[in-house]
Amino acid sequence: MAASTMNCIFLIFLVISGIVFFLAPSLARLIGPGFSLSQLSTLVSLLRIMLVAQMFFSISGFLTSIIQSHQRFLVPALAPVVYNLGIIAGIIFLSPSFGILGPAIGMVIGAALHMFLQIPLAYKLGFKFQPVLDFKDSGMREVLSLIPPRSLALGIDQIEQFVATVLASLLVPGSLSLFNVAKLLYVVPTLLVGSTIGQAALPALSQISALKDRDEFARTLINTFLQVSFLALPISVLFIILRIPIVRIVFGAKTFPWSATLLTGQTLAILAISASFYAEMQLVVRGFYALHDTKTPLLVGLFSAIFNAVTGYIYVTVFNLGIVGIAIAISSTAVIETTILTIFLSHKLNKVSEIITGLKSLLQMILISLITGICLWIPMRLLDQFIFDTTRTLPLMALTATTSLIGLGVYLGLSKLMNISQLQTFIALMNRVKDWRRIINSNPPSEALIIPAPDQN
Repeated sequence: MAASTMNCIFLIFLVISGIVFFLAPSLARLIGPGFSLSQLSTLVSLLRIMLVAQMFFSISGFLTSIIQSHQRFLVPALAPVVYNLGIIAGIIFLSPSFGILGPAIGMVIGAALHMFLQIPLAYKLGFKFQPVLDFKDSGMREVLSLIPPRSLALGIDQIEQFVATVLASLLVPGSLSLFNVAKLLYVVPTLLVGSTIGQAALPALSQISALKDRDEFARTLINTFLQVSFLALPISVLFIILRIPIVRIVFGAKTFPWSATLLTGQTLAILAISASFYAEMQLVVRGFYALHDTKTPLLVGLFSAIFNAVTGYIYVTVFNLGIVGIAIAISSTAVIETTILTIFLSHKLNKVSEIITGLKSLLQMILISLITGICLWIPMRLLDQFIFDTTRTLPLMALTATTSLIGLGVYLGLSKLMNISQLQTFIALMNRVKDWRRIINSNPPSEALIIPAPDQN
């Protein structure tokens, strides 16, 4: 079933990528209407080269799903590392000869490494490639029936980036670069918390769903949702309060102009408001997938994409807010989309008492996060004015680290004081991380990130 499905997906990809390859010039003009002819030519070349990388990803993504379905997460987590190493190699060794195309070629190399790294473990777990296409297989038919809404949902997710690119290309030169800098930092909570826990939760939720145990499904989903919130909320607050120091540390205090730093920091703060919502969305969407519902996320995503496009256009063209307006549109869309999806999933589960209990815990976390934000801002201002010379890199890093530790202490202390059960889960997770050697050497590895919440009775 796996071989037939993967072969079918790969053939579909070849057809679509062939169409994109030949229509690349037209697509480039659609994506960047404000770009010059030389910029459009470069965009076409980049697009065609990166299509080759997607060929490898169409296979490696399937291998990732196979491996994760066996509750094995280490190798799929390492695959993006070798992918990035490929890009870095392209920058270092190929850019001198190929210019901006060097990183794109490196992306192809990284995508190939992403695939080859996972092949041995997939085969060890029982996957065997076969050149077959068995459309009579019931499992393959079910997978193919679930793919179209999911694929369309992924395409809709790209509309946000498409709209941002179009609007930013119409602004002053450099606007798109600054926006991408802010968004690069904004996705950190999502990647560290939402995507990681969401990927780990999907196999467990799918197994529980297959057993038709809605009570256990609701408990697991709510506990995991609260875990995501417990980790994502303080990170979001940290990014809001320390936006300027973070931008200066990551992109350089001297090389990044002060005006650009302020604008990027402002954009980052607006995006960070919704970062925890976006992280939670990664889990909620997978909750629908575990219930074999790929249509609801698609329809909600379609509405959200339209809302994002309309509000973004209004903020940029009517109110002249520039990339800040784009950030407001994206942030408000993430809040609305996550809220709607959560309400729909709650209605689908119909577990009122468990949901109310989870909501109370969530409100406590939000309150603690707000207090933590105040406790971050006050020492940051005092240390900036009286202790550290933040015009230099090392004092700037010391300011950020000191303030972050103060905020972390306040957040954990208040969580202990208010008896937030997710604190115990967090401590248990840290103990598992410290015991990484035993986890890796165990057979099968105990790599699951989802730890049952402590019994509160």
